[in-house]
Amino acid sequence: MDMPASNTASDPAPTPEPTGYARGSRGYRRVNLALFAAGFSTFAMLYATQTLLPELSARFDLDPATASLSVSVTTGALALAVIPVSMVSERWGRSRVMTVSVFTAALLGVLAAFAPDFATLVVLRAVQGVALAGLPATAMAYLAEEVDRPSLGSAMGLYVAGNSIGGMGGRLVTGLASDLGGWRVALVAVGLLALGSAIAFRVLLPASRNFTPSTMSAARLTGVLRSHLADPVLRRLYLLGMIFMAAFGTVYNYLGYRLLAEPFALPQTVVGAIFVIYLAGTFSSAASGRLVGRLGHRVTLWTAAAITATGALLTLPDNLALVVVGLIVLTAGFFAGHSAAGSAVGLRAREGRAQASALYLAAYYLGASVGGPVGGVAFHGQGWTGAVLLVLVLMAAAGVVATGLSGRPAKTPSPAPARVHRAHARSTA
Repeated sequence: MDMPASNTASDPAPTPEPTGYARGSRGYRRVNLALFAAGFSTFAMLYATQTLLPELSARFDLDPATASLSVSVTTGALALAVIPVSMVSERWGRSRVMTVSVFTAALLGVLAAFAPDFATLVVLRAVQGVALAGLPATAMAYLAEEVDRPSLGSAMGLYVAGNSIGGMGGRLVTGLASDLGGWRVALVAVGLLALGSAIAFRVLLPASRNFTPSTMSAARLTGVLRSHLADPVLRRLYLLGMIFMAAFGTVYNYLGYRLLAEPFALPQTVVGAIFVIYLAGTFSSAASGRLVGRLGHRVTLWTAAAITATGALLTLPDNLALVVVGLIVLTAGFFAGHSAAGSAVGLRAREGRAQASALYLAAYYLGASVGGPVGGVAFHGQGWTGAVLLVLVLMAAAGVVATGLSGRPAKTPSPAPARVHRAHARSTA
């Protein structure tokens, strides 16, 4: 009997199709742990000086708005760098860009602790922001390429958890370390923690198996970006991300000044612990997704703006319990609005979704950069009342901007993309 031609010794073995890591596999666990470590490292460093703003003001004789530049320049540099860095990753590779990003940022974080003056600290933080852009610009693309689709939602969720815990943990560490030895010790502590996380990331991360260098030209990319910016709905969504983050940054940048002063006079460690409230965003982001499905993006964003404004008002009395409740409400409202706007970008963009999301990310972090100094002026001029008034104005503006969005409920997406959209929204906080 003749053998089938495909089984003859002369035929080459078929080349297997690239496959992603499935949930439960060793490679999947390594990817998750590596991205968790990188996310923790990145977001611990991004906001490392936020808890330290009152001490920087006292040490360098700065008003709150000027001290907040140590946060604003970092988020602003990240916002400007995220799109160019994403282009580099398309040609150079995701893992390379992420590795350079986390190690460079960690070393700059340690170096910033030895800045002889505030101007040098600001310059180092700006360069660190450029370095930090490597992770948010590439991590989700890496996961989408290297993890199989049924497992992608859970992988995104763990990456987001690393981001959230890093943002929260970095503030907790700086609060505790600054109580023990001042702002320089705090920045060294966060820098060394980030460096350890970067080493864990490099050791754990498997080599890319499914990455293919992109041939998209700069002209083509520019055309895609222009088409997104020409879309009036996308412009509204980008503006909403910027507005919500400006309000959120105002509250958390200057909250420390209020809680360290009378009548609260809390220790720095306790003020840093306030950031545990970030966990409220995890629940409100999921609730926002369900609300969008029932009521549409416009009503969801109106609701989120109203909740954020209500939370800000609750922080006005000199009562610590009310301040904490107000922060929980405000944080839940912010994450709900951010999640709704961020997920709407992915639904609206018909092509170039990665670029559309990158533009949203850039607008979001620019909101943090603008909101910091503007909020500082309001706080310096009118105290906490001025900061709250700015939040109310911003939330009113968010309501107006959201009016131009569709009032129809969103079509119910498949489970995996729904988780990805919510993960994208939460990962940027």
